[in-house]
Amino acid sequence: MYFAVICRDKPGALQIRLDTREKHLAYIKETGIVFMAGPFIEEGQMAGSLVILETDSLEAAKDWAAGDPYAAAGLFESVSVQEWKKVIG
Repeated sequence: MYFAVICRDKPGALQIRLDTREKHLAYIKETGIVFMAGPFIEEGQMAGSLVILETDSLEAAKDWAAGDPYAAAGLFESVSVQEWKKVIG
C-alpha cells in the first residue's frame, strides 16, 4: 500500500530545513520504505515535502512521519498522512 505524507513548512523555516537535510535524507535511505519524495517549491524556495511511502498500514506511515528528523527539528507547520493510489507512472 502507498501513503502520501504531505508536509508544509513553518513560515521562515528554510534554515531548519537546510540544517536538517542530511539527517532527513539518511533517514529516508535507512528506513527503505520511501517510494518517491521531493520538496514543494514556493517562490524558488523549498516550502514543504511530499513523501510517498510503501508500507503495510496507515499507522506505520504515521510512525515514519513522526520519526522524520525534519519533524523532530520542528520544521513543519502541518503534516497530513493519507492512503494514496498510484494510477500513472
